[in-house]
Amino acid sequence: MRVLLISSNTEHINIVPLPLGLNCVAVATRNAGHEVRLLDLMEEADSELAIRKVLASFQPDVIGISVRNIDNQSMVQPAFLLDQVKGVVKCSRQNSQAHIILGGAGYSIFPESCLTYLEADMGIQGEGEAAFPMLLQHLECGAELSGVPGLYLRDCGLQTKRRFSSNLDELPLPDEAMWKMPGADKDDFGIPVQTRRGCPMDCSYCSTAQIEGRAIRKRSPDLVTESLARHVSRGYRRFYFVDNTFNLPLAYAKDLCRNIIDKKLEISWRCIIYPGIIDEEFADLLVKSGCTEVSLGFESGCERINRILNKKFHPDSVRRTSQMLKSRGIRQLGFLMLGSPGETRESACESLAFADSLDLEAMKINIGVRIYPQTALSKIAIDHGLIHRDENLLFPRFYVVRELENWLTETVRLWIKDRPHWMA
Repeated sequence: MRVLLISSNTEHINIVPLPLGLNCVAVATRNAGHEVRLLDLMEEADSELAIRKVLASFQPDVIGISVRNIDNQSMVQPAFLLDQVKGVVKCSRQNSQAHIILGGAGYSIFPESCLTYLEADMGIQGEGEAAFPMLLQHLECGAELSGVPGLYLRDCGLQTKRRFSSNLDELPLPDEAMWKMPGADKDDFGIPVQTRRGCPMDCSYCSTAQIEGRAIRKRSPDLVTESLARHVSRGYRRFYFVDNTFNLPLAYAKDLCRNIIDKKLEISWRCIIYPGIIDEEFADLLVKSGCTEVSLGFESGCERINRILNKKFHPDSVRRTSQMLKSRGIRQLGFLMLGSPGETRESACESLAFADSLDLEAMKINIGVRIYPQTALSKIAIDHGLIHRDENLLFPRFYVVRELENWLTETVRLWIKDRPHWMA
């Protein structure tokens, strides 16, 4: 079959993202014997024109559309991103008779409501590297679709419960030749790398468990570094590890760093570090293997608030982690979320002062917390009367302590005014 895969995302949120998941699905689809094209709309000046052109020349039997983000997760300056994706689906429908299938991280959080809103034919929740080729086989043979894991049909719901691959080494790595590179002048660009899926930390607001599951599943460090080496051979030098927590488990992260060092890969990379799960040996390995920047998601500088968020570290652990990284010259980007359950003026000021004391290279502050379904935060929001029990939350809703909202907005504005490396 001829299969067109479209990355619909055109938003730059913190980084310039490349469609890592869709690249891997493309490789899996090609390995299954299908002819594949990948269209990344990120750098297209006219998305509709680009879609029409490839549909006319390629004439696919199936169109897969990746939904990366539902919204920008900002309560202060909200942007709902699905209308753009809806335009991609509409253009595809008007110019092709192909089946239209959704997937991606954003879709996996809202599989049924997203499918209905975008008016596609079907969608796959979860890992598409195995499920999508299986679906293609069923479509090609005219077989029943009920056996495809994670498959939703519009107006018919879930067909078969999703399955998580227990061995990530059985899933393909991205093809470095498929990337469509952004402009060379973009400093926030890096090749995405994923070594683990799943997170057991259960932060009260986080959707990762719904996308990837709670059990950590790891790729072999040897396969990861082989993929890095192939990218280096094509001239790529900057990478971004998208793992939700790069340092969990710590022993695996150390082995991965050692492999990069042993391969003598001359690369620079960044990652996301969970505070507290770090020691001096790991900090040294980060530097030696080329890590130049870390995102430090401590969310609050108040121990009481972090307990409510189910964070498993103390502010002192954040400070020690930050000091280890700073002493080795690793840049740090910090994150605060203000207005979450239990927040007071005192706790918010404590968080701002704590973040300021760390002297990080950059600080991102969010007022309000995006509420995702099937999270502890959604249950709290229901109990506090902020949302209704039957809301699907596709259209973004935020938790914020109501009496603090205006005060937080003004307070954060004043803090940012005097700190040019802070942003909201």
